[in-house]
Amino acid sequence: MNFRGTIALISIVTGCFPAGSCLALPPAGEVSEEILRTEVILEGRSPIDGKPLSANEYEELQADLAQTSLPARLDPDIQQLIFLLQIRKFIKTIVPFY
Repeated sequence: MNFRGTIALISIVTGCFPAGSCLALPPAGEVSEEILRTEVILEGRSPIDGKPLSANEYEELQADLAQTSLPARLDPDIQQLIFLLQIRKFIKTIVPFY
């Protein structure tokens, strides 16, 4: 290929890809992700029923849940079943074809 052919090829290739298409900037009206990460959320949802709560109501609910939380009691049969399943899982890691 001669010098003229090279210049023609370069001008064809650069003409097919306009300079504006290689810029990946967000639209002007969009809020950037960095700003959204620093935004303080002043409302939340109840973990019980999903209702919207203000920050004060959410804090009070969390305090009430922390005070009234009792350890869950399981039926002894269910505890034994969980224990046996854990043993089975352990054996399967050692003997994979079991």
